[in-house]
Amino acid sequence: MELPRLIVIGNKNLGSIGKFLHSLNEPKKVSVISGRHVKKIIQHKFQKSLLKAGIKNIWHDANNNDETSIDKIQNDVKKDKSDLIIGMGGGRSVDIAKMISFNLEKPFVSVPTAASHDGIASPFVSIRGDKPHSVVATAPLGVFVDIDVIKKAPKKLLASGCGDLIAKITAVRDWEIGRDKTGEYFGRYSANLASMSAKILLEASEKRKVPDIREIVEALISAGVASCIAGSSRPCSGAEHLFSHALDKIAPGIGLHGEKCGIGAIMMAKLQGQDWKKITNTLKNVGAPTTAKEIGLTQNLLTKALVIAQSLRPERYTILKEIRMTEKTALDLAKSTNVL
Repeated sequence: MELPRLIVIGNKNLGSIGKFLHSLNEPKKVSVISGRHVKKIIQHKFQKSLLKAGIKNIWHDANNNDETSIDKIQNDVKKDKSDLIIGMGGGRSVDIAKMISFNLEKPFVSVPTAASHDGIASPFVSIRGDKPHSVVATAPLGVFVDIDVIKKAPKKLLASGCGDLIAKITAVRDWEIGRDKTGEYFGRYSANLASMSAKILLEASEKRKVPDIREIVEALISAGVASCIAGSSRPCSGAEHLFSHALDKIAPGIGLHGEKCGIGAIMMAKLQGQDWKKITNTLKNVGAPTTAKEIGLTQNLLTKALVIAQSLRPERYTILKEIRMTEKTALDLAKSTNVL
């Protein structure tokens, strides 16, 4: 199992990032991969802390997470000859840093500035291509979170993170189905850890409360660790993620990852015989979308994504293996769950 060595979650603690990095492996130089917006907001405070710790830093802009863009940044990072690679920002920056660190065999540190998905602590990376999917890279050596920074991110990013968390309910059920139908390995501990990450949202919804931001961050990190323990994305990614990946393929740019996974979880829960209405209510409670219209998704795109979803990973057994998904079946499913 490859797990993060150190996870620090604090409030207004960005000024101690240099000390944190020094405690990990005493780097002399680091390569920072970040979006331009994030860089503009926190670069000064970040660099000041690194300077104090005697750590040189070179920044690289993460504009896209397709293979061509990753290759270009990787070549630039290789020239840095740094001791450590940092992914700072949202999902894109963290994913790119994770993949490059794996390819260059360099340690990687995750510094999320938004709680939009569980990739902040997992060893998996979302890759765009002919068949969008997640590939295994490397788990972060450390994870550093400033809750004050997370709070300042757009609310829809946090809601997206909640969508990715609620998806663990259907992902774990798919894993159980795969175990029962094919005899594949099922890790009870990692499955329970992933399920517990979703449980905090369900419990908050039942009490009609919005979960604490720190709790959401901790849950996302725990979900990522569940994947580390399982050695695969199984506890966190099922048919709802295949639906999201299918949309990445046919309608790139529509909806955030967690938004699509949340909507997918509603429909997959119905197919699995789970309480899909409870999932819908939980997503509404945290301000996450529950309909196609809310993310600008047309009926045609939604049904097409449902039809092709399982074909993106035919080797992974999910509830979609047990359904003959036609456009009519897909349309009926979406309408019966009020997604359309």
